[in-house]
Amino acid sequence: MAKVNISLDAELVVEAMVLSGIGSPQDAIEVVVRDYIARGHRTEARTELRDQGLREADAKPQEPQG
Repeated sequence: MAKVNISLDAELVVEAMVLSGIGSPQDAIEVVVRDYIARGHRTEARTELRDQGLREADAKPQEPQG
């Protein structure tokens, strides 16, 4: 996997280290980013299921009203 070097504010990195409980700055940021991505994937999966259910409900023929 390719590596990228970035500069971050030291306070931000220390906060990530404290919240994650990881002593290595690089590992702490990696864990935070991986968690953020995983949450996004879970959210997409949930909303996709909900949207699919709504599409199926809309696709059913409606009974005549009146």
